[in-house]
Amino acid sequence: MKNICMTAFAALLVFTVSSCGNQGNPTVNDDSENRIMQQEDGTVSLKLAEAATYNDPENPAGNTAEWEVVITKPGRYKVWLTSATKDTMDLRYSQAVKISLMDDQLEGKPVCDKILENAGIVHDSYFIAESYMGSFFIQDSGEYKVQVISEKVDPKKIARQNTSPMDDTMMISVILAPATR
Repeated sequence: MKNICMTAFAALLVFTVSSCGNQGNPTVNDDSENRIMQQEDGTVSLKLAEAATYNDPENPAGNTAEWEVVITKPGRYKVWLTSATKDTMDLRYSQAVKISLMDDQLEGKPVCDKILENAGIVHDSYFIAESYMGSFFIQDSGEYKVQVISEKVDPKKIARQNTSPMDDTMMISVILAPATR
């Protein structure tokens, strides 16, 4: 009987100690500081420099950037791809860009739909071009992964975009903007 009581007490002690580390919040993980939060106006700005990236030197068309995004305002979002370019007439994406959110995917070759003021974002000899890629409908608030696949995702060029000239075109960011009715 004494051995049974000691075994039960040891099991209870192990259970109590192991459950104390949980703190009752299993959904928070160490990546919480890497999440991109939606801005007050509903916009989500995904900068390539802040993405987790994968670079494939043998097949650059498979280069990938990924972000964890927290959406607080569900709805339809227009998706804009921002590029730095020397030639606004030809952005020189050799392959279509794929942008995924959940099971939805947008795919297309970026063209210059808007020209923005550079404002010191990149080297002075470049223009900032925005390309409309389509839209996503986000039904519920929560955390989502956004992924971009393009040969223009290149971590080496991202690091030096502000300090030196680059190729003719370089991807800078993806913007999710609430669609107005």
